[in-house]
Amino acid sequence: MASPAGGGVRASVGGRKDSTPPYVRAISGSLGGIVEACCLQPIDVIKTRLQLDQSGAYRGIANCGRTVVRTEGVRALWKGLTPFATHLTLKYALRMGSNALFQSAFKDSATGDLSQRGRLMSGFGAGVLEALVVKIRLQQQRGLSPELLKYKGPIHCARTIIHEEGFFGLWAGAAPTVMRNGTNQAAMFTAKNAFDVVLWKKHEGDGKVLQPWQSMISGFLAGTCGPICTGPFDVVKTRLMAQSKSGGELKYKGMIHAIRTIYVEEGVLALWKGLLPRLMRIPPGQAIMWAVADQITGFYERNYLNVENKRTNFV
Repeated sequence: MASPAGGGVRASVGGRKDSTPPYVRAISGSLGGIVEACCLQPIDVIKTRLQLDQSGAYRGIANCGRTVVRTEGVRALWKGLTPFATHLTLKYALRMGSNALFQSAFKDSATGDLSQRGRLMSGFGAGVLEALVVKIRLQQQRGLSPELLKYKGPIHCARTIIHEEGFFGLWAGAAPTVMRNGTNQAAMFTAKNAFDVVLWKKHEGDGKVLQPWQSMISGFLAGTCGPICTGPFDVVKTRLMAQSKSGGELKYKGMIHAIRTIYVEEGVLALWKGLLPRLMRIPPGQAIMWAVADQITGFYERNYLNVENKRTNFV
């Protein structure tokens, strides 16, 4: 791993600060996603086994892991790695690449500076691109027998929703999904930059490469901000997407109505239901992803961005 390059000169050409290209950010996110998947897949496998265990075969997380290794071999802990890694690779490539594109659009055209408002808007825009719709309907079904399932798959699910609820039923929960994803990424990218500056005096484009443990600390702390900020949107999104007209009138009429209803019926803390599981999964994943991504972007900044800048300034 590259060591920090102290005293890096901020890249600039003609007074304008250059930045790491979006494709480099996308590649760094993709590779970070692969490493994250490899590290966290055993946790996901154990979580799934525990959720499906109806006979009491496993006595907790550690026992489940030991049992799987003993009966199926250690490789069984990485079952399903390929689709999980593919999902994270594409997700982080889209997130990091689009965030870099939005940042380029929001930067000052003369100086290349990015304001905090621009950073927030860039993260929000990147988060909006990740919004999903039909998945919750499929995930909420219980039972393994096909004849017991209302939705047989994504296509059948979409057709059924359109038939029962109209075309706009496909976009149920779209508003809270956009708000959750947008707010989550706005908080995460802004917090990551802030922690890098405050803790390690690292600025974008300065050529300084953080040590992996430094990136993990910043990434972990930034990863806690998103779930805390977006808890209500996540709860409302799930409630809106999961409800169906087949049982009568819809309980929630929209995002604002759902927030008010949940607050009145269940209390304000109900808007943060499921926060603990999210905090157990998201911050460690962000720590791993940023540890890899920062090494790649830092290497590019130090060996290409600043070198080219110095050569240009010298000429």
